[in-house]
Amino acid sequence: MTIQPGHHTHAEILSQPEAWTSALDILLAQADSLRALWREGDFESVVFTGCGSPYYLADAAAKLMQTVSGVDSRGVPASEIWLYPRSSYNPKRRTLLVALSRSGETTETIRAVESFRQNGTGDVITLSCYPGKALTTLGTINLLFPSGQEESIAQTRAFSVLYLATIALVALWNGESIDELNALPAVASRLLSTYNGLATELGRNPNFERFYFLGSGPRYGLAGELSLKMKEMSLSHSEPFRFMEFRHGPQSMANEQTLIVGLVGEQNEAYERTVLAEMRARGAHILALGESEIHFPADDTLTSTVSFASGVSELMRNVLYLPIVQLMAYEHSLARDLNPDKPHNLEAVVRL
Repeated sequence: MTIQPGHHTHAEILSQPEAWTSALDILLAQADSLRALWREGDFESVVFTGCGSPYYLADAAAKLMQTVSGVDSRGVPASEIWLYPRSSYNPKRRTLLVALSRSGETTETIRAVESFRQNGTGDVITLSCYPGKALTTLGTINLLFPSGQEESIAQTRAFSVLYLATIALVALWNGESIDELNALPAVASRLLSTYNGLATELGRNPNFERFYFLGSGPRYGLAGELSLKMKEMSLSHSEPFRFMEFRHGPQSMANEQTLIVGLVGEQNEAYERTVLAEMRARGAHILALGESEIHFPADDTLTSTVSFASGVSELMRNVLYLPIVQLMAYEHSLARDLNPDKPHNLEAVVRL
């Protein structure tokens, strides 16, 4: 049986709602031990770490943690913790290290945890998707999410499963219920059905030569991950920026061959929408995603919008930005006669 290029990636993107449900069940079962670790740990800081996609996940999770809790939180590449520990965390402060890895075998992440255990003060939580791997033995608590396992090299389902898990961790550590997250799988299913055609249309557009992904605050890490997906799958020029920073130089790249994807938040929607409108005036095509309908001129054929209409609170729903844009990157890869299951020069696990 011949498997079509991109078969696995497509299936993994579409199966995310079911994978999220499974991940939330696991977190609910571990909720008491996770709350106890946070309560008894008396942590002064939290460091999230990973490599590649999990590094962007770490950035997003850290911004969310600091926003919600006020606890000093940062996302740091695992190689920095391993090779430059003194610039990555303060060994005299009680720190919780959260290590993220799809495979559980990435060399830098394993060495980062080992280095932290030797030099730091605090505890370690690991999140990964495959049992019996090195990382799954290194944490005070080791969380395993089999529903994030993938055949593809570029992460889609694994990223969203692990990211949703960090959202739940932040909620649990701040005394909030994770029940609200149970609404997200059904919303994601609806979005994938409603906007499948839009993802195909934009992904197959032969005019787009460069892609920019804008996200600020807890969404900047997601912008970085989505930019990476476009780069990995389609070998396209792709970069992430914060909304307002895009106006300081990078906007010079906006033209008729540019697609700008805006991950629009609720708190500063007016400012972020203004940036997108300015880039539209410079000739760029816009894709704006957010909770409510983002309005542009009715006759504007070069702007597209995705409305979540989830009813889930802003900081809890950020995982919804991922599936439609992942699908667009998949479609752009196929349009360029590439195989998104096997990106050029990449392996599923990076070992040193």
